[in-house]
Amino acid sequence: MTTVADTRVRKYHLALIGVAVLILLMSLVRVLSKANDITSSGTFAAALMLAVPIGLAGLGGLWAERAGVVNIGLEGMMVLGTWFAGWAGYQWGPVAALVAGLLAGAVGGLIHAVATVTFGVDHIISGVAINLLGPGVTRFLSEVLYKEGTPAGEAGAGITTSPPLKSEAFDISLPFFSSGPDWLGSLERTHWFLLSDLAGIVRGLTHGVNVLVILAVLMLPLTFFLLWRTSFGLRLRSAGENPWAAESLGVNVYLIKYVAVVISGAFAGLGGVFLVFVSTKYVEGQTAGRGFIGLAAMIFGNWRPGGLAGGAALFGYADGLQLRSSGAVTSFLLFGALLLLIYVGIRVLATLAPVQTEVAVTRTTREYTLLAGAAAGAVVLVWLWMTVDKLPNEFVFITPHVLTLLVLLVASQRLRMPKADGVRYRRGEQH
Repeated sequence: MTTVADTRVRKYHLALIGVAVLILLMSLVRVLSKANDITSSGTFAAALMLAVPIGLAGLGGLWAERAGVVNIGLEGMMVLGTWFAGWAGYQWGPVAALVAGLLAGAVGGLIHAVATVTFGVDHIISGVAINLLGPGVTRFLSEVLYKEGTPAGEAGAGITTSPPLKSEAFDISLPFFSSGPDWLGSLERTHWFLLSDLAGIVRGLTHGVNVLVILAVLMLPLTFFLLWRTSFGLRLRSAGENPWAAESLGVNVYLIKYVAVVISGAFAGLGGVFLVFVSTKYVEGQTAGRGFIGLAAMIFGNWRPGGLAGGAALFGYADGLQLRSSGAVTSFLLFGALLLLIYVGIRVLATLAPVQTEVAVTRTTREYTLLAGAAAGAVVLVWLWMTVDKLPNEFVFITPHVLTLLVLLVASQRLRMPKADGVRYRRGEQH
């Protein structure tokens, strides 16, 4: 008899096999296209930095939605985090920036909780309102506190930017990975098949890693432990699955939802703080839709930390690649063609395998059409890769956002959101 532990082991092994296949395909594409930035350490270092704020925003969405509150206001909460981190950081340093950004995001989460949990406002409407409120409030504060003649203005602020942070105490690297002979860099520069790719990936993810990146990454296993291994997490998830059943067992659903949404806002604010630390100051519009991409990463990850990490890594990699090399983005046409061909091959093999059940499985017209479309898509992508030397800069710039839509389109076939996610809850009512 198959146990839950056996199923988890198989999923873990399948995930490792999937990662190995992806690295092998990336190495093959790099060799065929001669686009070395595909697996360079610089690309993966940039991807890691860009994935962190997306992952933190996604964690914010995970906490709220596991408690049954849809939070599309993550972008507005991130904006609040960036402004208050910049405002406090230039006066009192990075620790004050961290605290101020966390509190600002948490306040945004509290506003969302009051609207949705206490007053029963539609979750989408409240989230949209916060996304409008965040940039509006921060612009008003900038015009009041950063205008010419103010102390901030004399320190280098403008209407759209704060003064630089007072210090860069958080800009610390891990000595274990950054010291000693750079043998990974030497191996990467050989451009050998697979070996240099592995060296570039490992070097990019370990060389000169910022302490804040490590802390942000640790939030993923910590979230998993709290939500899936503690009684508090069980109560929180029960509020997102069936709050009336949780209420009957003595769970204070209102309190659980408030705590979850405030923590959600704090995570989004922390993502904004990270952006400020990277640029050393607040800049208007620096979130650039990362709150929405974080929400997409959470949905791609099926409302679980592990899947969220994969989604954030994917979007961060796409963003990092387009920043490093627009020519390397063209190589993803070939990468997409190879993935489509693998999909077609797997589906064809599945049709040739003997049927194990008593009921014969009939191949429908829709399935054959899907296979034909995938094969035709692979041919078109190969043709584009061979004929297009460089994609327009506008298309390269929107690559992460296009990838977000495509991933959600594919992932939507297997998603299972919390059953009471977005449902209006009132104590004592029966659903």
